[in-house]
Amino acid sequence: MRKNLGPCQLIFHTRRTERGFIAKRSSTVAETAFAGYAQPAIMRKKYAPLYNAHNLSHTPLLMKRPIALVSSRAGRRLARWLKQTQRLSRKTIALALLLTGATLVALVSLGFAYLAEFALALNHRWTQAYPLAAFFVLPLAMMLLRWLTGRFAPYTAGSGIPQVLAALSLPAGAPKNRLLPIGQTLLKIPLTFLGMLAGASIGREGPSVQVGAAVMASWGRWCKKYNLSFKGLRENDLLAAGAAGGLAAAFNAPLAGVVFAIEELGRSVALRWERQIFISVLASGFILVAIEGNHTYFSGFDGHATTNMLGWVLLCALVCGICGGLFSLFLSKGATWLAPTAWRNWMRAHPVLLAGIFGLALAFLGYSCNGLTYGTGYEAAANALHGQTETGYGLAGAKWLATILSYWAGIPGGIFTPSLTIGTLLGTHIAQITGSLTIVDVLALLCMTAFLSAATQAPLTASVVVMEMTGSQDLLFWMLIAAILASMIARRFCPEPFYHFASNRFRQRAREECAQGKTVSADN
Repeated sequence: MRKNLGPCQLIFHTRRTERGFIAKRSSTVAETAFAGYAQPAIMRKKYAPLYNAHNLSHTPLLMKRPIALVSSRAGRRLARWLKQTQRLSRKTIALALLLTGATLVALVSLGFAYLAEFALALNHRWTQAYPLAAFFVLPLAMMLLRWLTGRFAPYTAGSGIPQVLAALSLPAGAPKNRLLPIGQTLLKIPLTFLGMLAGASIGREGPSVQVGAAVMASWGRWCKKYNLSFKGLRENDLLAAGAAGGLAAAFNAPLAGVVFAIEELGRSVALRWERQIFISVLASGFILVAIEGNHTYFSGFDGHATTNMLGWVLLCALVCGICGGLFSLFLSKGATWLAPTAWRNWMRAHPVLLAGIFGLALAFLGYSCNGLTYGTGYEAAANALHGQTETGYGLAGAKWLATILSYWAGIPGGIFTPSLTIGTLLGTHIAQITGSLTIVDVLALLCMTAFLSAATQAPLTASVVVMEMTGSQDLLFWMLIAAILASMIARRFCPEPFYHFASNRFRQRAREECAQGKTVSADN
């Protein structure tokens, strides 16, 4: 009877009836099964691999228990388990590498923040001790920074967000690599530091976006080079993740980074919103929260909705929409826009000297305003949000002009934080003019949101950023209304958003230089 059983059946029968079978070798059982099943020939062929595979084995059968000899169902289950385990292992490695990239972005942003705060503190010390020295230091510093930028890192000039948008809109190739090379982009950190130290009206948040994009893209290229991860992600996906992560880390606002990626980075570029992008953005923000603590950028705000809230929202939106629209228009047109025709060729041919002239004007504005126009203006904005009204009339206009001159000089530095300061100062002036000093903090908050929205024409990003920076969740509805209305008004003055208008210049410049045979590696 045993001769008519199949190999696997023979084994199970032997295990059930012969208790001493454990001592037998699996090769003997395989031989018995194979010899006993003599007919037909096709079955011998079917079970021949089993015999060949186990003929040399001397391990007891119940100790080894080969999958194919036990049962086909168990073998399939084991195979699926092994496959799933392998797949999970690959996903774990990919997630670990993604989080590593997000950590690098967060750490670079954190180091940049410390340097910026140190530069602002030093600037406050020397400008308060030697206010007249600004007339000597600022022109020379602006000329030096403009020369260094043009000579070693030409694509680091300005905010940094337009460069990221330009890179996202270009296909893979030399022009795209030219915009965000890691070596040159990292030079933006010391150059921005020197600009803040000298007293230029610039911020670090826009540069953090550019640096974060370059760091993540470089990390992704390195991982792909060694077949480690990111095989399914395009370079644009990594650029968007790094840029949004840089913003999230800069403001300690993870949600704002996600909204910025969707509204601003994805406005004119088709991006695949893979979950890895959002994981990376949130991770950059949460890592900074873990290091620095869950504190707001502007702490201490405790304003609440007041009576006639809609009227105040409309007033703030109108004022900030006009001022923000003009602000964006002046930034977009450039210094030669208002100059006489006879001067324009000289201004284009001598950018370093022009930067020195703008530096002299910055020194005059800072001296007139007791140094409040230097740097980001964080202290003035924080005071307004805390309900303080000791602000001279016209300070908002002086900060508005100082930020435009700093950008026209062509040095690295962002406009994000200075725009927030201008908005809070406008809110303070509205409270002073209307005699509503008791709600100066609420008006400063509304104008901060509205002016940033008007300058960037990104109302959702502006609202969420300010909400997370101040902890004003209960006023988010009114902030959204003010932001949307201000953005609509700003479009009457500057139809195209400033960041996207500036990105066209960088994109065209990169294409022209590559067409002339000037190439640069993405790793430079």
